[in-house]
Formats: sequence, C-alpha cells, structure tokens
Amino acid sequence: MSQTLVAAECLECDAEVPWENDTRVGEILECPDCRVEFEVESVEPPKIVLAPEVEEDWGE
Repeated sequence: MSQTLVAAECLECDAEVPWENDTRVGEILECPDCRVEFEVESVEPPKIVLAPEVEEDWGE
C-alpha cells in the first residue's frame, strides 16, 4: 500500500498535486482541481513540468 504525500504544487492553480512514495520520473500526474497534467521531472527534489500534449496521428 503506497502512502500519498503532498510534494508538488500545481503550476497553473497552486493546488496541491498528490504524489505517492512510488512516483517515478516520467510519470504523469494530474491536478485534482484544474485537471492539468504534469510530468514528473525529478523525484529528489520533487519537480513537475507541464506534460507534453499528445497530438492525434489520424493515419498520416
């Protein structure tokens, strides 16, 4: 069972973004308030950046 820790602040709305003990670099986290997605850039120290937007391929 992983314990949820508050280790990051949303870069958009300043809400607390939940961070679990087993969170890894490259993982995507979502702000519970504004729903913006972030990518974990560093675990020690905790750092998040806006997640890159994935564009549709549409078979091109």
